[in-house]
Amino acid sequence: MGIDNQTWVRQFILLGLSSDQDIQVTLFVLFLVMYLVTVLGNFLIVLLIRLDSQLHTPMYFFLTNLSLVDVSYATSIVPQMLVHFLAKQKVIPLLSCAAQLFFSLALGGIEFVLLAVMAYDRYVAVCDPLRYSAIMHGGLCTRLAITSWVSGSINSLMHTTITFQLPMCSNKIIDHISCEILAVVRLACMDTSSNEVTIMVSSIVLLMTPFCLVLLSYIRIISTILKIQSTEGRKKAFHTCASHLMVVALCYGMAIFIYIQPRSSPSVLQEKMISLFYAILTPMLNPMIYSLRNKEVKGAWQKLLGKFSGLTFKLAAS
Repeated sequence: MGIDNQTWVRQFILLGLSSDQDIQVTLFVLFLVMYLVTVLGNFLIVLLIRLDSQLHTPMYFFLTNLSLVDVSYATSIVPQMLVHFLAKQKVIPLLSCAAQLFFSLALGGIEFVLLAVMAYDRYVAVCDPLRYSAIMHGGLCTRLAITSWVSGSINSLMHTTITFQLPMCSNKIIDHISCEILAVVRLACMDTSSNEVTIMVSSIVLLMTPFCLVLLSYIRIISTILKIQSTEGRKKAFHTCASHLMVVALCYGMAIFIYIQPRSSPSVLQEKMISLFYAILTPMLNPMIYSLRNKEVKGAWQKLLGKFSGLTFKLAAS
């Protein structure tokens, strides 16, 4: 039934944020700048970690993965949105819509699991520092990163397949900025209760399970920090986790608000604003948070800029 009816819709229309041309031009400039800052910021973080040997640790290995996920997630949504700001016909083909849903959902899932992995890394660093190198060895870090990528991709493949087997009939207007799963499911000309239950169950598994692991990790971390005698020691241990904790609050907070209870979800406009926050602001802010709140990253930046300034001076002198 799903496949026969699916032929009725070859493409979809994304309503986006506004139909006013002047507002769309303004939004185009705004989001283009934010997207470029996102790509540049995450690229510089990855480059810095590659160039500075002192950052070749498990924490920064996972941060590299996080930056790649962030820039990929933004790229799965923002370029299409920018094109539609300037286009009269805001059309997206069926296959492009399915691809966008798959990649955005997969990359979002990967990020949630990756943040839980990073929380475990911080837990080991604070609670068992003497055995940190032995526990967080290269093989384990690689397996944990692969697990994050595979689990998010499998979850997304399942949802994308189920969603695009729904009979869409003649419904082709998606009231959203992208092919977001709940917005696409609403197009179905049949009862989608089972789909909403599936979304909720997978959200609990892929969002709440890692989130609970993050909470448990930080409960143990805070407990350990409070037992440290010196104020300086407590401060150092806290700063080790501060950046990650801020990123966790940004990422998990928005996603849980959107997906955990589809039936009591916010208004369409609220969904669009939350999705924009998650797709554009979070990937843009993450590298800033890690750069401004992390002494090692700031030190690496200063060292790299010092080398660059010295090289520039030598070239100018010659």
